Amino acid sequence: MMRNLKSFLLPTLTLATASLIHLQAGEYYPPAPVPAPDGTLPTLTEDPFERAIRPITNPTLFDLAVPRTQLHAIYMHQQFPSSLNTAIGSVPADGNFNLGALQLEYAFSDRFSLVAMKDGYIDLNPDETLSEESGFANLAAGFKWAFHYDPINAFAASITAQVEIPTGNSDVFQGTGDGAFIPSLNLLKLWDRFQFASTVGLHVPFDNDEESTTFFGSAHLSYALTDRIFPLVELNYFRVLDEGDGGRRFNDQVGGLVPAVAEFEGGDLINLGASNADESGDLITLGLGLRFRLNDNVDLGAAYEIPLTDEEDNLMDSRITLDLVYRF
Repeated sequence: MMRNLKSFLLPTLTLATASLIHLQAGEYYPPAPVPAPDGTLPTLTEDPFERAIRPITNPTLFDLAVPRTQLHAIYMHQQFPSSLNTAIGSVPADGNFNLGALQLEYAFSDRFSLVAMKDGYIDLNPDETLSEESGFANLAAGFKWAFHYDPINAFAASITAQVEIPTGNSDVFQGTGDGAFIPSLNLLKLWDRFQFASTVGLHVPFDNDEESTTFFGSAHLSYALTDRIFPLVELNYFRVLDEGDGGRRFNDQVGGLVPAVAEFEGGDLINLGASNADESGDLITLGLGLRFRLNDNVDLGAAYEIPLTDEEDNLMDSRITLDLVYRF
């Protein structure tokens, strides 16, 4: 069924994108000001970044390049594949997990903010093989610095640096190792009614036996149908650069053997330190969604996400993400 869904989504997405490009939308974002004869630029009456919307998928790693003061509430429901590829063969899985989380960002200026992007509570409900457990996720926090902030051309670039602390519960695949350093580079460009955002970064564990070193990248494209409605498409990519040692951990899950037998890594939320993670290759996911702007301060979002790579080589068969962003 997932292969049929993918074969439907990809041509539909291509057609929808082509249709949007041909829309005569008018000027949604202000054009770049024309320099005066002496070369000076007039003062902007409106900051185009105020109209930018936050991405929805990959929420612990993917954010806008511009610093903001905001609260970001997240609910995530992820379905597990019916089976998972392991070193001992295909094992049954099915079931789901739910995540509730609250992120915080505090901007000291247009160029610098403190961010807390990972926390929350995980409710793990597998049908087979794994055990039903619940517990807290790890905490991750750091800063964001916009080294390029250009409202005239509606373009920004920033660096985010976070440290993940292993404060979570091992029952839900958290809380192992010595933490990790997570640097990323973020871009944002607005033109007319379109918005493009992207990030690339690394998850670098302080103990590379307990956790795998991974690369991640995400891209977002949205279109302002109105001042309040923004359909969007997002693509996420994950690659294991250096596998963990596959040692015994997460002891409430199959006696701690998951890192030794799993032929994949956990994507954005989970790092198993799996010693056979290179067997699965890369993980690529596609998300389609909609953001709705309630008012100048509050946005709602919803996205449906599926893997474009083999669902048996990761923990995602599908994912629904709902969120609320409150800017103040």
